[in-house]
Amino acid sequence: MNKQWLMVVIAAVFEVGWVIGLKHADHPLEWGGTALAIVISFSLMILAAKQLPVGTVYAVFVGLGTAGTVCAEAVLFAEPLSSMKLLLIVLLLAGVIGLKLASGQSSSQQKEVG
Repeated sequence: MNKQWLMVVIAAVFEVGWVIGLKHADHPLEWGGTALAIVISFSLMILAAKQLPVGTVYAVFVGLGTAGTVCAEAVLFAEPLSSMKLLLIVLLLAGVIGLKLASGQSSSQQKEVG
């Protein structure tokens, strides 16, 4: 995994943090942490999108963030996690992986042609 994709994954981890913070923050320090997570998350995503296809970066960012948020809510806050939710998360992650693989192929094909 190259540096830009690692930034997207880290940005998605911070996305999980700020999304959960939006729901559960009660004190100024928690809101400050939520705001910091937003800044870090979007900054990393923007930096990665300068070198990678922006549509794929955004889809991977949102997909990983969504799956991570659902799983974190289940683990940390005992949110119900049905078999249907798990199936849909697997489908979401399969789509994200597929997009990443497809963008990798098109990038290498463009280098060969160009």
